Amino acid sequence: MLTHPQIDPVALQLGPLAVHWYGLTYLAAFGLFFWLARLRLRHQPFASLKGPQAWQPRDIEDILFLGVMGVILGGRIGYCLFYKPGYYAAHPLEVFAVWQGGMSFHGGLIGVALAEVWFAWSRHKPLLQVADFVAPCVPTGLAMGRLGNFINGELWGRVASADLPWGMVFRGAGELPRHPSQVYQFLGEGLLLFVVLWWYARRPRLPGQVSALFLMGYGMLRFVAEFFREPDAHLGLLSLGMSMGQWLCVPMVVAGAVVWRRASKP
Repeated sequence: MLTHPQIDPVALQLGPLAVHWYGLTYLAAFGLFFWLARLRLRHQPFASLKGPQAWQPRDIEDILFLGVMGVILGGRIGYCLFYKPGYYAAHPLEVFAVWQGGMSFHGGLIGVALAEVWFAWSRHKPLLQVADFVAPCVPTGLAMGRLGNFINGELWGRVASADLPWGMVFRGAGELPRHPSQVYQFLGEGLLLFVVLWWYARRPRLPGQVSALFLMGYGMLRFVAEFFREPDAHLGLLSLGMSMGQWLCVPMVVAGAVVWRRASKP
């Protein structure tokens, strides 16, 4: 049985300014996206596009900025709507209290999707082409987010068997060993999904197939990981014994399957 190392969430203190590890993981996520997107320009069909349809480094900067806005706004609004709608309806000003925590991946995904729609419309690019460009660059950012969760000792897993070698005791979660579900998600939704998507996207695919694979891949990996992750205390398990995270993954997988089917039709 292991004990969570209880890492100080503040990475660096400069007078009154505190730099948190979680903030650094967000910066790392955005930096990785920018680096991978530059490499993505060498992949087909993007490397062979010419004229107004060609992708430029400036496009990466713009879509990264829009994506950051989508992640922050969508993630926060999604958390308020999906996880605590009653509370925030009664305390609307606390929607803006982001320093108190509370972000939703699925809300952030909706925010990023809207950012992609705006980018595609403003740059006269096919929406599925934009989505296919972005999708392989996202999982490393998700991995950084889970690393931040682990450093903070939050979003821990369910109680594990006492003989699980990597069972871990988290501060504030009692004395029983738990699954380090943040590590599971780091390895699954982060590293594994990145390897699969990056390998798949290196060759030309039908428009929509890469982004469809992301939707289905993340949705299924997150659905499985939720069996090891402690449900939100104020929600618990919902219908059919599924968590809110699992229910939000269902339409994600369905949407990915629909996009894949339509993309594969001759």
